[in-house]
Amino acid sequence: MKILVAIKRVIDYNVQIRVKEDGSGVVTDNIKMSTNPPDDNAIEEAVKIKESGKATEVIAVTIGEEKAQETLRKALAVGADRGIHVKVDGAVEPLAVSKILQKIVNKEKPDLVFMGKQAIDDDCNQTGQMLSALLNWPQATFASKIYFKDDKLEVVREIDEGLETIEVSLPAIVTCDLRLNEPRYASLPNIMKAKKKSIEQFNISDLGVDITPRVQQIKVEEPPKRKAGIKVANVAELVQKLKNEAKVI
Repeated sequence: MKILVAIKRVIDYNVQIRVKEDGSGVVTDNIKMSTNPPDDNAIEEAVKIKESGKATEVIAVTIGEEKAQETLRKALAVGADRGIHVKVDGAVEPLAVSKILQKIVNKEKPDLVFMGKQAIDDDCNQTGQMLSALLNWPQATFASKIYFKDDKLEVVREIDEGLETIEVSLPAIVTCDLRLNEPRYASLPNIMKAKKKSIEQFNISDLGVDITPRVQQIKVEEPPKRKAGIKVANVAELVQKLKNEAKVI
């Protein structure tokens, strides 16, 4: 079994996001970048499956600028066998990402595609679903537990009402939730070994995918500052302020 894992380089979740003065986007210069957190869960699950003997190869793929190879090297350090880097400058919308991944899937022919349930930078939560539609493969989104049953997967997924268990046949697309596992840290020896693992690089022109944006970003601005909270003496005063000041009742 071959597993392909799509990962994304994003601003680290510990970084305080700042909007550019001209409102054209957020500041990324000299900012710490890291792997999108749910993508770490996707890599971890793929590596665990390989360690259990159910998979023979784990391939990490990322789309982005030259520095995105740092994200691939981390995936290789925690257990992925090789990497694929599709070089693109600038942001790429989910539909374009899905079409790029479709090309990679057609080339590599994996049995499973793992990815995070959504990226923390745009929160789109669309790529896995779109890729499933393009490939006409079954999908299991928001996976919090995965079990193998013969030639199928049993996936416990998180939904608004609680947990839902579904069964999908292979090949399939699985988007991973943060509760799926605990991603491991890359040890120094494995980081050094990862430098010798291969990364295949493609330019977007090699794949023949149109990545022209379909959505125009007009302006980015910070949310309004929240006012300081106040204390009330009793329930009557609370109701009065909710009714007359907050006007929510």
